[in-house]
Amino acid sequence: MFKSLKRSFMKMFREFLVYHNSSLEFRAKLLTLIVSSDGEMSECEKQKLKEIAHRIYSDDDERAELLVDTVKEFHTKIVTDNGLDFEHLVQQVAKEVKEVKRFCQKIDIGLLMELHDCIDEEDEEERLFQMRIIEFLQGLKEECNA
Repeated sequence: MFKSLKRSFMKMFREFLVYHNSSLEFRAKLLTLIVSSDGEMSECEKQKLKEIAHRIYSDDDERAELLVDTVKEFHTKIVTDNGLDFEHLVQQVAKEVKEVKRFCQKIDIGLLMELHDCIDEEDEEERLFQMRIIEFLQGLKEECNA
């Protein structure tokens, strides 16, 4: 119970309590772009998301769990149309990459492709849409490095 209460408290006040919160939120936005592209989060995506978060923050389980929770929070906001929509999230990512150059390094196409692998082979339209998002992010990364 204490762990659950602590996680809830951290989620509510992560902006003030989490070291480099902007970095964590940027990573969450990148991951949310992929898992929310079809409006739902599959079991495969949930599992891959946990694996990716624990790889990114291999030395900090709490931070990894906070990343997963933040992605789920952003996803819920998009799905319920609660102050965030998909296009706005794309715009936020593009703006933040241009304003904070170190965020370019956080765009890991390999990790995003792992989430892309969760899309059913037969859902060609969704696979194509996700690939466009990944190509967009790759373009942002290349712009920074140019």
